[in-house]
Amino acid sequence: MTTSVPTIDVRNVSKRYGKIEALNDVSLQVEQGAILGMLGPNGAGKTTLVKILSSLIKPSSGYATVAGYDVAKQTRQVRSIIGLAGQSAAVDENLTGRENLVLVARLYHMSRGESRTRAGELLEQFNLVESGDRTAKTYSGGMRRRLDLAASLVARPQVLFLDEPTTGLDPRSRNDLWDVIRELVKAGTTVLLTTQYLDEADQLADRISVIDRGSLIAEGTASELKQRAGSEFIAVQAQEHDQISKTVEVMRRFSTEEPAVTEHDRRITVSVTDGSALLAGIVRELDSAGVAVTDLSMRQPTLDDVFLALTGRTAEETAEGDGEGEDGGD
Repeated sequence: MTTSVPTIDVRNVSKRYGKIEALNDVSLQVEQGAILGMLGPNGAGKTTLVKILSSLIKPSSGYATVAGYDVAKQTRQVRSIIGLAGQSAAVDENLTGRENLVLVARLYHMSRGESRTRAGELLEQFNLVESGDRTAKTYSGGMRRRLDLAASLVARPQVLFLDEPTTGLDPRSRNDLWDVIRELVKAGTTVLLTTQYLDEADQLADRISVIDRGSLIAEGTASELKQRAGSEFIAVQAQEHDQISKTVEVMRRFSTEEPAVTEHDRRITVSVTDGSALLAGIVRELDSAGVAVTDLSMRQPTLDDVFLALTGRTAEETAEGDGEGEDGGD
């Protein structure tokens, strides 16, 4: 019986810059036609791994292949089958959208006619036809990101690396870009997507790898990772600040974990295993303790809860603490 070879195969990859270890023994695989979401804050190592996989830098140790090609030894073959959209839109602002795409096509040695045809196809696919003959410097941030992604697809790559593609975009532009990525995967493209956005990994990825400070700390589907943070969360908002301690005491009885307290809004949150069965009991206990509440809610765990459970920090706190980024900026 034969087994399929992963389209992206990373084995024990590390990358060091002097005494700084940007990646530490990372291994992961991505099957053909799937999206792997690499979730982590600034400085986690995401961009370093993308640069290694796109053959821009070499690993210090370990090895990786893309579509069977060694990224350190077969760089020409790797670059011929991949597309890369980095964190900032790599477009020439003095050229029109159409001219940018034609230029990229010509760099791939397409004929003039084929280049113009491909540019027209991509302008239509990314809803840029009306603005295609305007200079890119007149584009909004969302339009530039779409043009950048279109440029990465000129040669119809088998594998696409998207390094935080929606950073800085408004919610509508993010959703539009998500739709485009989903369509690409339907057509068979394999995608590795790095992101700081928990909801983005949740929405797009078939599997998620969580990376923190250069190390892979967890991987699985969104559902599998959420289970690691607890089945459900119940939050209670005390009416008065001096009732917080009583509320914490009550909530502690319903969870094996210490309640999380948000001081500014008097909110106490606990992880529970069967929230719906516990709600009535919580209400009775709070009433018996003389605690008045302004809100009581139950929710499913998010990937933010996962990151907190895995690292003891929220992704936002980690991003603030690791703001320098790796390799000159994540």
